Amino acid sequence: MNCVRRLAAFALLALVACSSSHPTARHGASPSAAVSPAARPSPSALAAPGPLSFNVTPLATGLTVPWALAFAANGDIWFTERAGRVRIIRAGHLLPTPALMLSVAQQPGCEGGLLGIALKEPYAYLFYTYASGSGNLNRIARFTIQGDQLVSEKVLLDGIPAGSCYHDGGRLKIGPDGLLYATTGETFNASRAASPTGLNGKILALGLDGGGEHVVAWGLRNPEGIAFDAAGRLYASNNGPSGDLGLYHHDSLYLIQPGGFYGWPWWAGSVRTGYGGSPPQQRTPPIVETGDTTWAPSGITFFARPGEQAVLIVAELFGRALRRLVIDPANPANVTSQSIVLSGYGRMREAVAGPDGCLYALTSNRDGRGSPGAADDQVLKLCPK
Repeated sequence: MNCVRRLAAFALLALVACSSSHPTARHGASPSAAVSPAARPSPSALAAPGPLSFNVTPLATGLTVPWALAFAANGDIWFTERAGRVRIIRAGHLLPTPALMLSVAQQPGCEGGLLGIALKEPYAYLFYTYASGSGNLNRIARFTIQGDQLVSEKVLLDGIPAGSCYHDGGRLKIGPDGLLYATTGETFNASRAASPTGLNGKILALGLDGGGEHVVAWGLRNPEGIAFDAAGRLYASNNGPSGDLGLYHHDSLYLIQPGGFYGWPWWAGSVRTGYGGSPPQQRTPPIVETGDTTWAPSGITFFARPGEQAVLIVAELFGRALRRLVIDPANPANVTSQSIVLSGYGRMREAVAGPDGCLYALTSNRDGRGSPGAADDQVLKLCPK
């Protein structure tokens, strides 16, 4: 397909310095170049993070596998449900009519459907799975916000191979450089992650109009979370093996270096696999690896209380918790401590820092792998005590 061929060309360019006239050139250096450090306190001026706990308020209940959320400029919460609905929460109340009802390919227990959302008004960006004659595919599309509805779809990137059931990635975030970042899984096909070109097992970036798509990171199994810190550095979560290549566990988090290779399928976290041949280039190791424990990390976000250093919050599906990682302000690849800051709500799919100083999270107990309670699934507002 044309978009695949174009992406292959940009992927090769992303591994070396490029002409500054093209968006790809912004990935020859750290994304931190797009953020003005003068606008924020220096890390040394901030206090170390103290103990963290939350008062929890359910904002919406009885949902069907909510997957991602984003904030509008007026504070409205826009979120997706995997079955194909985009919903809005305004002033703490769920609007009864969906903003969009999209036809998607999804089934219980599988990982496709309507996944990521990002907002840059007057547009909303969605990542979703659809059925085609050659099997399911994933697509990134832009919709126009018209009141409380989404209209006028424009396809930005199409033909991303989808898994028959597993590993679609699906997270969308708008970076400090003004590009749209997307994660894609390797569809349970390790060879797709093993290639520096193609659309799978990657973190991709593209312009908000769909131009200049290219590979930012490759060698990923199923990345479901990305977040930028205050300096513009990109972090990602990645699901480790669940029996493939004879291994289990080894979930990981990475500090992303543009054009970097993250090991899969030659490496699972910090463990060498039996995948044939030699790795094509030196891998970037994880900043955290779960060893013989499974977290199944999904959405991640940076969260800070006033006057404190930001911490990285990780939503865990299998771990059924929100986990806090404290990162050394002098070394962005060094995690100094970690702790569970929320549990008891089942599988956690997403965490996003809100504009009001609270954290927002989605449960994922009706995805075919959880044990849903009467209120599931939920959008939770978590305000520090």
